[in-house]
Parts: sequence; C-alpha cells; structure tokens
Amino acid sequence: MKLPDFQSIRWKIAIPQLWLFFAILLGLLLFLSGFLRDAYLDTLKTRLKAECDLLAAETYSLQRQGSPATAYEAYARTAAASLGLRFTIIDAGGAVLGDSEADPAAMENHLTRPEVQQALAQGSGSNIRRSATTGINTLYVAVPIQPEAKASGIVRLAIPLSAVDAAVARLRTSLLLAMGIAALFSLVLSFLAARRTTQPLEELTEAARRVAAGQLQTTILPAGNDEIGLLTDAFNTMTERLRSQFESLQAERGKLAAVLAQMTDGVSILDAQGKVTLLNPAAERMFGIREEKAVGHSVTEVFRQVPLIELWRKCGESGSSQSVTTEADAQNVFLQAVATPLGGALQGSILLLFQDLTRLRRLEAVRRDFIANISHELRTPLASMQSLAETLQGGAKDDPAAADRFLDLMLTEIDTMHQTVRELLELSRIESGEAPPALQPAEPAVLIADALRRVQMLARRNGLTLENECPDNLPPVLADSERIEQVMMNLLHNAVKFTPAGGKITVSAQKAGRDVEFSFRDSGVGVSAEDLPRIFERFYKADKSRSGGGTGLGLSIARHIVESHGGRIRAESTEGEGSAFFFTLPMVESQ
Repeated sequence: MKLPDFQSIRWKIAIPQLWLFFAILLGLLLFLSGFLRDAYLDTLKTRLKAECDLLAAETYSLQRQGSPATAYEAYARTAAASLGLRFTIIDAGGAVLGDSEADPAAMENHLTRPEVQQALAQGSGSNIRRSATTGINTLYVAVPIQPEAKASGIVRLAIPLSAVDAAVARLRTSLLLAMGIAALFSLVLSFLAARRTTQPLEELTEAARRVAAGQLQTTILPAGNDEIGLLTDAFNTMTERLRSQFESLQAERGKLAAVLAQMTDGVSILDAQGKVTLLNPAAERMFGIREEKAVGHSVTEVFRQVPLIELWRKCGESGSSQSVTTEADAQNVFLQAVATPLGGALQGSILLLFQDLTRLRRLEAVRRDFIANISHELRTPLASMQSLAETLQGGAKDDPAAADRFLDLMLTEIDTMHQTVRELLELSRIESGEAPPALQPAEPAVLIADALRRVQMLARRNGLTLENECPDNLPPVLADSERIEQVMMNLLHNAVKFTPAGGKITVSAQKAGRDVEFSFRDSGVGVSAEDLPRIFERFYKADKSRSGGGTGLGLSIARHIVESHGGRIRAESTEGEGSAFFFTLPMVESQ
C-alpha cells in the first residue's frame, strides 16, 4: 500500500484548507454559542411585539364598546390560549384589567414595570426579570393601546425563559449537526480540489459570466504567456473599458437623478403611447403615487385628471408646448402643468412639468382673510367714534357732562384700536423672528406662582378659586420668563373671563418626556366643538367671547410664543363643562 505523499502540492493545498476550515468552524461555534440566544431573543421580541400590536387593536375595540371588567378577563384568557403565551391587559393608570394566569384583583399596580414605562415613552417596551406572580424568569413585551394618540392602556405578552432556553438549545444542537456535516463535506471537497489543478478556461468562463451579470470590477490574473494568457489579457482590457464607460454613464445618470430629486417642481416623461417612463420625487408627492407603481402605466391611470389628459393630447397633436392650471384632488394642491414635446432619442415623448401653486393660493387667502379681519376689528370702534363725534358736533359738546362721557367713550375706542395695533405688531415681530426669545433656565413652579399672584385679585373680585397644583421638584425649563408669563396671563385672563362666579381655575405642570407640560383648567362655559379647532387663529373669536371684548389675537400670540420656544400648545373643551389649555416647554439638558 502506497503511503500518501504529504510533500506533494495536493496535500500542501488540502491540509492548510482543512486546518483553516476547522479553525473557522471552531470560532463560529464559540461565537454563535452566545449569539444564538441573543438573536433568538431579538426575533422573539419582534414576534411578540407584532402579536401585541394585533391584541392592542382588539383591546381598543373592547374599550370603545365600554366592555365590563369580565370581558377583559375573558379576552385575556382566550387570546393567551390561542397564542400559548401569558397575556395581560393594563389600563392607563397601571391597574390590571385582565390576565390569563392570575386574578387581576389580586395583582399589584403595573405602571412602574419597566416594559410598561418603556412602552408609554417609546411606543414599545421589553424586559427580562423574575415574575412577581409566577416566580419564573420571564421575557415581557408590551405596547400601548392607541400608539398614535394618548395611550388608553397597555397590552403585554410574556413567555418563560425556560422555553427560550429550550428553543436555543435545539438551535445549538442543529448548528452542531450542520457544522459536523459541513466539516465532513469540507474534508471530501478539499481533497477533491487538491487533486485538480486550476483550470484557466473555467476561471475565464466564470469571469465572463460575472461581467455579464454586471460585476464589471472582475479581473483575471494571467495564467502565463501562452494563448490562454493572451486571451486573459484581452479580457481584462475589455472589462476595464466597459467599466470606464459604465462609470461615465452612471455619473451622468447620477447628476440627472440628483437634479430631479432636488427639484421642487414635479417632472414626468410620457412616451408616445402616453405611458409614464419617469416620475421625480416632487411629482410623487403631488399625486400621492410612487414612481415604481407609475412607470409603465398610462397618463389616465397615474394622474386621473381630465385636464392633464387633455394637456398631453393637445401637446402631442400640436407639437408645441401647452399649459393648464388644475387641482390635484388627492393631495388638495393647486398645480400649473406645462407639457413640452421632446426630440432626439426621446422623439415622440412629452415632458410634463408641474409647479405647485398651493402656497401662493394660501398666501393670497391669508392676505384676504387678514384684510377682512382687521377691517372688521377696526370698523366697530371707528363707527362708534364717528357716531360720538357727530353727536358732539350736534350740540352735545355744549353739555359738559355729556361731552366728558362721550370723550371717555372715544378714548375707550381709541384704546381698543391701539391694543389691536400693538398686538398686531407684537405678533408680526414674533412671526418674523425679529424678537427671538431670551432663553434662560426657569423653575416651572416659580413661573406659575408669579402668574397666579398677578391674577389673584381679579379672580377674587369675580368670585373664583385659584388652585396651584404644580409640584416643587420639577426640573427647570428653557424659557424667556417674560414671554411665558405673557402666555400664562393670557390663559388665566381667558379662564377668569369665561368662568362664572363660584367656579374654579386649576394650574399644574408635569414632566412629559423631555418637556414639561403646563395645564390651565377652568370650570367655565367651555368652547363648542365647532370653534375649538380655530381658537388659535388670529382674530378668531368664539361666539361667547365676542361679548367679552378683546382683539382675538391673544391666543394666536400665545401659540407663536410657545412655538418659538420649541414647544406645543393645544386645548381641550366641552361646551358647558369648562376648558383646559396645555403647552410644553423643553427641559434644561443636564450637562
């Protein structure tokens, strides 16, 4: 029996390959031993979150139906049985409404659970710990109910880690088996590969296939100076030229794509049959359709507007540019479309250019509304002053008492106009950025206390109770104290004005993520659902507020001041039951 020659090239190739392969397998095994569990947990968390999203939607339906507590318990047990997991339903306050493995009444408040807090803050949460109910190490995944609005509760799924460890162990076993099989195959394949010399023609064929597939960076080392070596050199030269030409074309295409992507005007190219061959991002936004779904479809299918179809038809028939102004119904935008015939390589195609006129239309509408509003606000005091002046001219000036009274009324009307002009100037300065807020750290409790102190006497005269529920341990906020006090005084004056005697006004603040949210609640007349969305518009007054005077600019100024601080302002109200105004200010970032 002939012994193998370990000095031969065959074994010099095969043995290092085998050692390298076994070293890689060993390294993979050591690495994957810890990686498998983490990967499996990540996959499991993703699956549980998807299940939670579905369960949250079903739970929200139960909430909307006003279901009793027993319904939540029954649903929790039914859902858990179908999934084979523990399922818990928690309300917004942390109380357990239903659980598949325990009595909700005997379970403690879950609001402080890490996964619940993380779900409320980030939209989903997970945690691994020993369950207080079952005493088993468990993976918890939770999502909020109504993630797009204020969460009305939390749904949570749990799985024991023992099940996870068992699944990971099975994966490890499968991995070891696969590695063992791979090691056996590597032994056979390495030996077979070592028995053969590299075939230059096979390499050249494979390289040609890669080039045909678009891998133009492919090159082959010459195998020698024979015919195959010369062929290899020719192949490398050809590949280099192809790559150079392709890169030039790609650069030109990239420039065109960059221009089209950054254009604010929409661009589309239609072929001679009226099918879309190009649609830039601006046109995608205007018509609410993606380019990949539009390309290859007709102008009728993509744009669905008779004026644009007629524009394309007239341009094709006349061979000259055509234009039309229309409205994109799906996006509620006004467009000016220009169709231009193309030539050269795109002979028969038509370029459509869409210019968005929506902002111009809206600015025109704002200008008209502003003129109408300011005219309305100034017409009443001017008419009153004219009437008073005519009365004085008619003889009332000879009656000192009447003349003094009329002059007082005229001064009142002048003050009204002066206040309107002053607030308009203030609003203009804020909107234009001419008076940016001087941001300094400020204590929320101090801001609220100062505002309440200034309105205390007014509230007392109106028979109202002021309550300060702001905690003293809130973090400082970045604010222009004078401007924020203006916002608070505006909200407090409105609350005093529209709250009957014996009512109550409550001011508080609390952390809201990285912000502090201030709230102003009253038990007044409230705002109708019809008026509520518009109360922050300039000059807008609800019907009830028109009898109480004011310019209608206060809430608009408050909104702009809050937004200039990087905050948000909103209102909630039920007519006849009072109103609540909220605004946020960013907290001072800790160094």
